[in-house]
Amino acid sequence: MIEKNFFIRVIGCQMNVYDGDKLRGELLSRGWREAHGEDGADFVVFLTCSVRERAEQKAVSEMGKFGKKWKKSRRPRLALLGCMAARLGGELARKFPWIAVTAGPAHMGLVPDAMDRALETGETFIAGSETRAAAPISCAPMRRGNPHKAYVTVANGCDQFCAYCIVPYVRGRFASRASEDVLGEARALVRNGAVEITLLGQNVDAYGRDFDGNGRGRFASLLDDVSAIDGLRRVRFATSHPSDFTDDILDVMRDRPNICPSINLPVQAGSDRVLREMNRGYTKGEYVSLVRRIRAALPDSAITTDLIVGFPGETDEEFEESVTMFEELRFDLAHTAAYSPRDGTPAASRTDQVPPAERARRLVRLNGVQAEISRKINASMVGHIYEVLLDEPAPKGEGLLQGRTATDKVVLVRAPLEMAGAFRAARVTCSSPWCLEGELV
Repeated sequence: MIEKNFFIRVIGCQMNVYDGDKLRGELLSRGWREAHGEDGADFVVFLTCSVRERAEQKAVSEMGKFGKKWKKSRRPRLALLGCMAARLGGELARKFPWIAVTAGPAHMGLVPDAMDRALETGETFIAGSETRAAAPISCAPMRRGNPHKAYVTVANGCDQFCAYCIVPYVRGRFASRASEDVLGEARALVRNGAVEITLLGQNVDAYGRDFDGNGRGRFASLLDDVSAIDGLRRVRFATSHPSDFTDDILDVMRDRPNICPSINLPVQAGSDRVLREMNRGYTKGEYVSLVRRIRAALPDSAITTDLIVGFPGETDEEFEESVTMFEELRFDLAHTAAYSPRDGTPAASRTDQVPPAERARRLVRLNGVQAEISRKINASMVGHIYEVLLDEPAPKGEGLLQGRTATDKVVLVRAPLEMAGAFRAARVTCSSPWCLEGELV
């Protein structure tokens, strides 16, 4: 029997982490072994993102580095998976002959067989781009990079068709999973040791809308059912769309203390005209009203957002509206990006593109405003005690573990590695815009 070793590289979103965890479990069940790094692998798996050009450039650069090894030893082979594979898989496989398998998110279930055949017969596999002919991996992600936390997808794809976004074209149209499948997977993960589960979807609030044309209340009901699972200490969800976030979700969050009061609510722009051009489906006033309702219902909640600067046609004055919105709403954290044209999307063909240098200038300015807001919010937490789920070794600092509060604040504490997966009370001792430091009490 051929010894088969794999190593997984994730470049992109939480859904890629989830897909990687499911693939890991399936490969291990087939007798593959997980290597400790790329050098020990027969197959290096890249789970990629196409949301921004920079992510694609990073993936191409990383895959290109295998050329010398391939010419010398014909090893390792590469699997290009995820959104970038759905968009550019065939093209990149022709450019890099060491790519033996390509498959987009809808065809992950075909990957294990394709990897087996690539090693046994040398066959190359390029999945088609048809996203409706889904072939997912059916098993729950039992072998995860983090054994204490898990993701569960509640819906795949997206029907929003925002003018800048490539997701509907590479992940397909919106399709909810059956609630019994979601609940069954969540229960299995809790039995497997997960104490925190994050429900995932490009737009989780629209869950069930494709069942009968009216998804109102469906996600709130699913969220309630998941939070009722015995042994599940924390429940999170991402990502929400302002047009579909309904008050019944807040009702469930208020009534279920294990649902974390942390909400990612992308706004994407602070100008009504730009929001219309983006096809976002709400006004600035409607968004502000929703944030105020959330904070009234959940006073201790933390709200994060996403925003794009330099969308085609955005004026200086419209950008300043985004700055003013940040100053008014005071988000805990913001995921910001300069607009990145994606081929095939309506915005990419527009002639009123904002120059790259101006996009970069706006991004620096907005990030500076948000950093100061985050600094002040986090500084207000110093001296307070919070329950923290200790997670994993901190990226920097020997002897430090990284954990998160219920509001998703990163906390670094000095603790032994054996405490990973435990809930502990920690007093915050100092802060920065990006994280907190604390001591166990």
